Amino acid sequence: MNHVKVLPEDLISKIAAGEVIERPASVIKELIENSFDAESKTLEINIEGSGKKSITIKDDGCGIFSQDLETIFLRHATSKIKDYNDLFSIKSLGFRGEALYSIAAISDLTLTSRHRDSQDAWQIHLRGGNKKSIHPVNMSQGTKIEIKELFFNTPARRKFLKSDTTELHQIVNTITPYTILFPQIKFFLTHYKKMIIDLPTASSRLKRIAKVLNLDPNHILETETITLDDNTRLKLYLSDINIQRARKDMQFIFVNNRPVQNHLISYHINQAYRAILPPEIFPFFAIFIDIAFDNIDVNIHPTKREVKIKNDFQIINSLRSISEENLIRFSKPKQIFTPGGNFTNENPPLLDSVGETQGLERDNTSQKISQDTNKLFASFDFNSQSTVFQNYKTVSDKSLKQQLKEAKYIGQFNRKYLFFESSESLLVIDQHAAQERITYETLITQIEISTPQIQRLLTPILLNASAQELIVWENQKEELEKFGFSTTLFDENTIALHSHPILIKDPKIGLRNLLSLDGENRRFDLDSLARR
Repeated sequence: MNHVKVLPEDLISKIAAGEVIERPASVIKELIENSFDAESKTLEINIEGSGKKSITIKDDGCGIFSQDLETIFLRHATSKIKDYNDLFSIKSLGFRGEALYSIAAISDLTLTSRHRDSQDAWQIHLRGGNKKSIHPVNMSQGTKIEIKELFFNTPARRKFLKSDTTELHQIVNTITPYTILFPQIKFFLTHYKKMIIDLPTASSRLKRIAKVLNLDPNHILETETITLDDNTRLKLYLSDINIQRARKDMQFIFVNNRPVQNHLISYHINQAYRAILPPEIFPFFAIFIDIAFDNIDVNIHPTKREVKIKNDFQIINSLRSISEENLIRFSKPKQIFTPGGNFTNENPPLLDSVGETQGLERDNTSQKISQDTNKLFASFDFNSQSTVFQNYKTVSDKSLKQQLKEAKYIGQFNRKYLFFESSESLLVIDQHAAQERITYETLITQIEISTPQIQRLLTPILLNASAQELIVWENQKEELEKFGFSTTLFDENTIALHSHPILIKDPKIGLRNLLSLDGENRRFDLDSLARR
């Protein structure tokens, strides 16, 4: 009896579809790439149920000849590769000929198109990859694709789709790099007829970046095109210190006009920012690399998310060097907002027992330091597994709290470390780490008992929100109130913050943390809030 059998064609088609089509965002990615290759000037995307219910994509590109309508739904049918050598000079975004075949195999699909050299438009309808009808219709030049019941015949895959908020977030994440890549194209995205993305053409890539990401262009550094050799050119857009993100959601890499992921490039650009940004805060950047086609391979990933670059370390070293030089020479100074007053390195804050801040003057006496330190630790639970004290090991039977009460203050180093002499040891305390820990625990306690202390603002703080952040905000306004953030929509792209927990030293970063999505999950948790 044979144990190895050839799978039936209908099963093969569903497996192949699953390799490329993971979720509604995957469908949109594959189809809009075809629209770009068709030289479209306007792209309209309309979805319902975050793409689970329906996806409609319409463009004004060159269109499809009627005699090709059935052929394009065959596996590996493509007009972009004719022989083996073409694999090493791919200039189009889509090229494998799998997209329409894979999508049609797991959905109800209707495609209508009119080629620019034809007087007639034609429409074809397929369900589960099987042709239902084909006939002429009236339509202007371009292509329209309507997809319904995605994964209707693969319920196991449909079961793994996430919430509507997450799937819509993924769709916006998928579209955004292409809006940056093609500033000359109009983009429209609607969800249940509500406008999510509305982008007219832009006269420059910098203006398009500022518009789609809702960033201040004055805080974006644009480099000249830099030629490394005859085959390689670099162009960088870098944020200065005034653009700070809670995660790496505004970092883009393009190779030969293709959005890609490259962990090494991303790592080294982020490392260049460590000189001006604190840990766990990330910048915006968009890196454009033009390289000879024979030095890259775009055919190593099923969804073309990654490319392989020959001599990539030479490019990475140049990118890091260029980034560091531009950030040092041209970055603007930090614009600081501190609700409780401005603190500098010369005037660090010290938390007292009620959570208020006060500066330590240079001429403080030992007695004053000791009094403030006693206040600092008056309510702290030294028996907890705090990261501040977890590595401390006592050398006597006395508790750490008791030793601190009996210790004598003997000095301070670098306005950060406090030194205390106890009977048997020297105690060194990082006053800022202790302050942050007490702030954290106080804030957690307040939120858990639903009584956070609120700072109400005379004038609201305005947060320029990305489309992704607006999606989360729309669905989580009530939960934000529980965390102490009172917010309203100031305009279509701006959130107004009217109040925030008084212990949050940077309410903008705190709010951005709550509006972030970490992979598939919302970051509505106490640790994310208290991080800043």
